[in-house]
Amino acid sequence: MKKILVLALSVLFLSAGMAAAADEAIQISGDYQFRLDSLKGTVHEHYAFKDVLPWQLGGMTTPPPATVKSYDVKNDSLMTNRFGLNLKANALEDVSVKARLVMYKVWGHETSTPVDGSYFSDRAMGTNDGTVGHIPEDNTLRVDYAYTTWSNIGQNPIWFSIGRRPSTGGIPGNVRQNAEKIGSAGISNIMVDYAFDGLTLGYAPDIAAMPGAFTKLCYGRGFDSGYVNTTGSTLKDTDFLGLNATLYDTEALHAELQYQKGWRIFDAPSDGSAVTGPVSHNLGDIEWVGGVVTGKVSNLNLFFSAAQSKTKPNDQLYMVDTNGDGIGDMGVAGLMYDAGSAAESLTGTAFYLGGRYDIVSSGTKIGVEYNQGSKNWIGMVPAGDDTWTSKLGTRGSVYEIYVIQELKNKPIAKNGKAFFKLGYQSYKFDYTGSNGWVGAPKKISELANSPANAQMLEPIAKATDIYLTFNVQF
Repeated sequence: MKKILVLALSVLFLSAGMAAAADEAIQISGDYQFRLDSLKGTVHEHYAFKDVLPWQLGGMTTPPPATVKSYDVKNDSLMTNRFGLNLKANALEDVSVKARLVMYKVWGHETSTPVDGSYFSDRAMGTNDGTVGHIPEDNTLRVDYAYTTWSNIGQNPIWFSIGRRPSTGGIPGNVRQNAEKIGSAGISNIMVDYAFDGLTLGYAPDIAAMPGAFTKLCYGRGFDSGYVNTTGSTLKDTDFLGLNATLYDTEALHAELQYQKGWRIFDAPSDGSAVTGPVSHNLGDIEWVGGVVTGKVSNLNLFFSAAQSKTKPNDQLYMVDTNGDGIGDMGVAGLMYDAGSAAESLTGTAFYLGGRYDIVSSGTKIGVEYNQGSKNWIGMVPAGDDTWTSKLGTRGSVYEIYVIQELKNKPIAKNGKAFFKLGYQSYKFDYTGSNGWVGAPKKISELANSPANAQMLEPIAKATDIYLTFNVQF
């Protein structure tokens, strides 16, 4: 009997040890979000490209009047569900794998149609490789990111990471999301909010005057041209390279700078769409440089972020189908310029600032944000979680105010947290082409002045979004 008891106790302790080891090796967390948006916008009077094209092809000299009068557009109650599942596995010493699976859908729909519209490049074309999982689509659980990291290489503060990158939801956007910053894998979200497949090589020296400092070199593939007919097509892959230097990284202060470049930028969404068709031309290169500073003083969170974009176009043009045969036969626009105009290099700028005050006793958090983009600003940020269009790619300005109310219930899960969020966004668009780079930006107030300002998308001049979310994290 004594031997049986000893054996039973041994099995119990062994099972407990194996469970503890499993808990340490594999970590599971996740989140759910319900969101309700009330959206209203005003489309400015303009010439529609499809109406002007016959006039242009016919060689008429007398311009027609503006073909589209101003009108309002709205969706009073757009509702979405989003569910995310996060996994981390420590495979062996200094080698780990992280993954996130996401389902994001509109209530009563199994496509992205209700949020696509025909207004902004990052939404009108539906989801693509860089935005899948970040624009509502259907109830399929998709891979948002999945990558492996080898750290402490050669017993040095060096790491190498490869896979589907966590290059969305970066700082300082995490402040309004009521989330912790991603860490050394994240990117300033005014620079990049786009899902990439790629790799990173990082180094974190121990410098007393620069706590938490690190630098990393990042590569990403934005588009693969596939099999190419070497006797005809000149289509090539789109690649990105970035160099990040984080100078200071503590809870009270974070400061970083980043340079990045995209070569052979594609003329259509990387996976094509029913509207644009597949990628057919590389339009040139784009360079960015920028940085972000975040700070915390007592219960006040503050941030400032800024960036500059610069284009280097080639002579390739985005093609449209004029005869209905499904093949582009008329070049209409290049990288930030129109056909018939000079292909010149253009520089754009943007900045993003804001703050959030936390009332710890009640779990209430109040935030205010403002961002502005210039005429020629290009942001690689189409995966931003704003419903109208990613606000950090706006050629104009956006005000946002929100209130977060956390539930004071005792957490059961390790990462347990739940909160309501009520927010208001106000967009004012000064120029066309927000979150796009095909064609020259036009001043929205002048769109009805000339057929030369004709638009392929419906140009919204101003828009608002009142939104409510309920988030649960575990």
